[in-house]
Amino acid sequence: MSAFSRQFRSSLGEWWRERARANGSLGAASLLARELWAFLRDSTPARRRSRYGDMDYDWEQRVNTTSGAVGWRTRLLGIFHSPYQPTDPAEFRAMMAALPIDFGEFTFVDIGSGKGRALLLAAEYPFRKIIGVELLAELHRAAEENVTAWKARSGYAHAIEPLCMDARDYLFPDSPLVVYLFNPLPDFALRQVMRNLEASWQRAPRPIWLVYHNPLLESVVAESPILNKAAATPHGSVYRTN
Repeated sequence: MSAFSRQFRSSLGEWWRERARANGSLGAASLLARELWAFLRDSTPARRRSRYGDMDYDWEQRVNTTSGAVGWRTRLLGIFHSPYQPTDPAEFRAMMAALPIDFGEFTFVDIGSGKGRALLLAAEYPFRKIIGVELLAELHRAAEENVTAWKARSGYAHAIEPLCMDARDYLFPDSPLVVYLFNPLPDFALRQVMRNLEASWQRAPRPIWLVYHNPLLESVVAESPILNKAAATPHGSVYRTN
């Protein structure tokens, strides 16, 4: 059995268990049918071309972060995790402007970092360190290539570290944090990441800011006992520790 087949079976199995528990077997089957139909629809030539509509940043920076060049296997796995979509640069900068912090004191962590666009955008700010956590190998390899090419061209000297792993297994560093989310996970996985973040803060209380772009699962973040909503932008919500 190929690595893709193993990952597909594992992802589908976990997704099915969680969705059947929440919605029943019929509800899970209906949702899966809708997701597969959307996958097939988005695989048509016209839809593939539309996914290249986010190319301006790539042309300017000479990188490959577009969603248009993502292989079908990774897109299929995205049904059970989160479909890849790169961050809009203007929206990212607007959310960073809502943070009243000294960036040099903070580590930036992007959960579900994809091809690394948010990591490169974070490098516009003097973060101590920039970390990306991505499960899907194709996206992670692209992020590594993008970071390497961008650093060579720009001369950027600070640490940018893309990691290929399940975000639920990631241990947050003990430094002050800016955690970035762009709907990277289904609700059951996001809850585990939030529990890990809370445990990290309880071990080492320090400032943590969470920036949630397009917060479709904001109710999950709002459950956290350590975070309060500090600001809202047209494209996201900002939370901070008490």
